[in-house]
Amino acid sequence: MADSIYRRGILSEPLDLDDPQGKRTPVFPKVAARPGLEIEQRGSGRRGVVISVAKGFVTMRDNNGRDSQQRLVDGGFTVKGQRVTLVPASATTGAKAVARTASGSVAIANAPARMARASRILVEGLHDAELVEHVWGDDLRAEGVVVEMLDGADHLADVVTRFQPRPNRRLGVLLDHLVDGSKESRIAAKIDDPFVLITGHDFIDIWAAIKPSLIGVRSWPDIPRGEDWKTGICRQLGVGDPPAFWKKLRNSVRSFADLDPSLVGAVEQLIDFVAE
Repeated sequence: MADSIYRRGILSEPLDLDDPQGKRTPVFPKVAARPGLEIEQRGSGRRGVVISVAKGFVTMRDNNGRDSQQRLVDGGFTVKGQRVTLVPASATTGAKAVARTASGSVAIANAPARMARASRILVEGLHDAELVEHVWGDDLRAEGVVVEMLDGADHLADVVTRFQPRPNRRLGVLLDHLVDGSKESRIAAKIDDPFVLITGHDFIDIWAAIKPSLIGVRSWPDIPRGEDWKTGICRQLGVGDPPAFWKKLRNSVRSFADLDPSLVGAVEQLIDFVAE
């Protein structure tokens, strides 16, 4: 008798004033916790949008860009004023296609940008920064990662020293032409810090990491040694001045699939590293 009373007490399920004998089990509508869904946790009053669901928890982001994890419990959340049970979004036939960003990540509508981290990603120049933003901008804002320009890699060691990397202040560096024997590889070899990660692509310039088929050519032309690479490319392709051609080239990129895999892998490694 006593055991049955305790099971109906205030430390068990929420009280139902319309059912004083506790005979009915509350049933709440199930709502798929899709990224971008606006939710409120009952009890704490926390509000935000769904970022992800895993292992019985939902990660939600508030209006200040702060993330928190909440346990999925029956009737534990409110959506549009209605008490609901959040469940993982099922990938069943007929479900809406998941929107993706240019980088291939799940697009989260109306999610506020995360507060900027102390960690940074450095790239060599303006075009590198613009292309990274063009493809990975949504990911960078979601993770609170800022990209800054080096204006060349020659002074990288000095930049690292001034930055003073540490566990919560990591530094990721993206270099052009990071291949054996290159100037960039020699510069990178001099940096030995557990909180600095240097990655790069194989090409002499980030332009060449964009698939040439996007502009209707089979391969990028060979440029004679000593000639500025960008100027030589524009000359051989007959496309006018480099700034105008770069804008057209960059805007032709629709997603990570339009880039060489060496660049895609390098950038994603850096984002994971500085957001760790």
